[in-house]
Amino acid sequence: MQLRKENILIVDDDVNILELLQRHLQSWNYHVFKAISVKEAVVILRDTQIDLLITDLKIPEVDGFELIKFVSEHYPKLPKLVVTGYPSVQGSLAAIKSGVVGYLTKPFTKDELKSALDKSLVSSEDKNVKSKTHSEEKTKAYGEIIGKSEKINDIIQVIERVKDNKATVFIKGESGTGKELVARAIHYQGKFSRAPFIAVNCGGIPENLLEAELFGYTKGAFTGAETNREGFFQAANGGTIFLDEIGNASLAVQSRLLRVLQEKEVVRVGSTKPEKVDVRIIAATNSDLRDMIQKQTFREDLYYRLTVVEINVAPLRERKEDIALLVDKFLFKYGIEYKDRFLKITPEALDILNRYNWPGNIRELENIIQRAVIMCDKVVDVAHLPDHLKHTIAFSAEALVPLKVVEKQYIEKVLRATGNNKTKAAEILGITRKTLRQKLDN
Repeated sequence: MQLRKENILIVDDDVNILELLQRHLQSWNYHVFKAISVKEAVVILRDTQIDLLITDLKIPEVDGFELIKFVSEHYPKLPKLVVTGYPSVQGSLAAIKSGVVGYLTKPFTKDELKSALDKSLVSSEDKNVKSKTHSEEKTKAYGEIIGKSEKINDIIQVIERVKDNKATVFIKGESGTGKELVARAIHYQGKFSRAPFIAVNCGGIPENLLEAELFGYTKGAFTGAETNREGFFQAANGGTIFLDEIGNASLAVQSRLLRVLQEKEVVRVGSTKPEKVDVRIIAATNSDLRDMIQKQTFREDLYYRLTVVEINVAPLRERKEDIALLVDKFLFKYGIEYKDRFLKITPEALDILNRYNWPGNIRELENIIQRAVIMCDKVVDVAHLPDHLKHTIAFSAEALVPLKVVEKQYIEKVLRATGNNKTKAAEILGITRKTLRQKLDN
């Protein structure tokens, strides 16, 4: 039996209706996803390409209207068919206003469902044709990478070329730009996605332990090595190892890495017996490795073996057209986590986020949205953003003057404070009355 290409998501808290809809839809060879709550539906929408949403309106906690509003803004091309047991004129109008293309009242026959289904899918196809140009300009999510800028498109094109081979990849970019997301996309979008992906922060492991953690060790290799143990390379065998902050690796570790790249084998600490490994290496850093080579703190031969393919992840300030999309992603993530609902942001607040230069890149943006979600009730507004993002007045600095002038200004200030009492002022200044008089005369 050949399944139709469309995926249909049905949402209803009544499991009997869910099963009935599923049975009918499967009889027409549609692939069906079921959700008994809006929260479950959103999780499915986030991870799966859905071609039609069928939802009830009366759902406990978060109702179907909220789901329709959410889908209308986050998945505007997705057609929506409402199935309800409580029809009302107001409900129908509200649903249609939210972009619902079909409205079916319970109980319904199988033929009525088929008719509504066909109408919804045909309407969707028409709308897709009309909005094809617009949709091509809309967001493209690639794995966990979000963005529509030219710089993100360039990265995705490189990932497409390396994802199915085991060429060594070097990712460079400022801290917080999402280098690990790029590494994960290379692994999980390619044909090795079912193999292990091991991420190692070389800067987070003490230098004296990094060799043992990466390559494993044998019993008795050092104090505390009570058993033989595999390292991260053995754990990643068949898949990908991501070495973040590679610039922090010692020269001894660099030498062992070079052997892995050249011979495709590792030697555990305390052993002389090499072990074959089949691992794709992705390395990343925000350090200037060329400068480190000049200072002889990074091996030049290792550098050229790591940089078979280079990916430069641009800072957020150079791709501001991605900010709104990233904001949506984080509002969704933290709105669900902290408020159990979908949050929006005002245009004024978004303008401020677009204006800022983001030295901390995406990590800083995520932290600010997370904080704003916690501080707001339903909508993130200017008041929920930290002050350092907002407009500041740059007052001109005071003119620089000689020390003698500053001294005289301070003496005059003390005199004003003491009512021109020179004896008292001299006491405060720690000088004699005679010296005070001389300083005032000069």
